[in-house]
Amino acid sequence: MLMTRASEYALLSLVTLAKASTPIDTETLAHDLAISKSFLAKILQSLAREGILKSYKGVKGGFVLIQAKEKITLLQIMRAAEGKDPSVFDCSVGVGNCPAEKEDSCHIYPFIHNLQERIDDFLEDMTLADILEKETV
Repeated sequence: MLMTRASEYALLSLVTLAKASTPIDTETLAHDLAISKSFLAKILQSLAREGILKSYKGVKGGFVLIQAKEKITLLQIMRAAEGKDPSVFDCSVGVGNCPAEKEDSCHIYPFIHNLQERIDDFLEDMTLADILEKETV
C-alpha cells in the first residue's frame, strides 16, 4: 500500500507549488498535472489541514506552501494525503494489526516490522527540498 495515487499527486502538487511565486488554484494544478480536479481538491485540503499549504480564496486565490520545503518530510506528506500512516503491509505498523489474527505465531512479523521502521525513517529523513534538488540533477 505504501504509495497510492493520493501520495503521488500530493508530491507532484507540492513540487509545482514549491516552484511557484504566487498561489496556484486547483483547476490550474489539475490541468497542468493531468489529475482529476475533485480528487486533487480533496488532497490539497488535506495538506492545508495538516499545515503544509495555505488556501487563499478569490480571483487570485489558490494554494501556497506555508512550511519551508526543507521542513516538509515525505512521511508528513504521505500521512496528510492518505489520512493515516503509510504501511508496507497491513500488519507492518503493529503486531495487533494482523488481518489473519495470527500475530502470536507469525514468523515474518519481525522482518516486516523492521522493514516498516526503515521505510518510516527514510520517509522522515527525505524532504520536499531533497526531491526538488534531485529533480535538477
